Order: sequence, then C-alpha cells, then structure tokens
Amino acid sequence: MSADGPAGRPASPSGPLEPWPDTVRWQPISRDLIWVELIRLGIGLAVALVVLGTAWALSGHWLLGAAVAVALLLSAWRVVTIVRAVRAWGYAERADDLLVRHGLLVRRLSIVPYSRMQFVDVSAGPLERAFDLATVQLHTAAAASDARVPGLRPAEASRLRDRLTALGEDRAEGL
Repeated sequence: MSADGPAGRPASPSGPLEPWPDTVRWQPISRDLIWVELIRLGIGLAVALVVLGTAWALSGHWLLGAAVAVALLLSAWRVVTIVRAVRAWGYAERADDLLVRHGLLVRRLSIVPYSRMQFVDVSAGPLERAFDLATVQLHTAAAASDARVPGLRPAEASRLRDRLTALGEDRAEGL
C-alpha cells in the first residue's frame, strides 16, 4: 500500500489542517481554560438538575428521572470533550498572517491576513479574570473570517493585540 496522498504527493503525517508542520510554530493556549469551561458546564448542569429534579420530585414521572440520567451522562461526555477541545486550540504568527486552529470533530484552520484586520479586541469575563485569562478577538471586513484566541494570559493577550494592531496598520498603508 502506498503512503501517497492525492495526486501522488506524499501523505502528510499531521493531516490536511497542518500544512506547515516544519515552518509553523504553534503556540498553545493556557490549560487553565479547561477549568473555566468545566465551571461553566457545572453551573449549567446544576441549574438543569435543580429544574429537572424539582419537576421529577413534584410529578414523579419516570421521564424526568430519565432526563436527569441523560443530563449526567451528557455532562460526563462533555468533560472529556472540553479537555480535548482546549488542547486542540493553537495559534501561530507568521510574516503576513495569523493562523488559528481549533476543533475536534470538525477541525478548523483560520488564516487571517494582517492587512484584512479592522480591529483587535481583548476581553475577559468574570471566570476568565478569576483564572487570569483573556480572549483576543480579531475582526475583519468579512464577519465569517473573524477569529478568536481564547485562554491567553493578559500580558500575552495585550502583546498579541498590540503586535496585530501594529502589523495591521503597516499592511493597510500599502493598500
């Protein structure tokens, strides 16, 4: 059996969404984002269990008991996917663009040219602030091409924001 991919080219061992394995140095995001996402899941699960448990206790209908069990099973599955999803996030700065990758089942690679960026936003909600994290959001003319990099330390988020803003201004001047 041949190790060749389409059109007789050698198959990439890293897959189609990492076409630059030797030239791109992926930066991971903070693993603390796992805790942020687990707490969000826990809050949602607690609300769902209170509502379902109360309804089950008042009505005694077996379907509500089954819904509690399903909610617990889905939450256990979501815990596993949260850990894997956070590990799948990464970004890489290149000379002319920023690469952002994420996703488990549906892998996504976004390439955002610096010259197309309109503005860069840094945000941090209460949970992110509690874990000393921030999210960098890139806005372009095409809303579908916006990308975000969650789970960054505030100093790294500020550095990335300033760098992307400066590169975006430099590249836009040439248009």
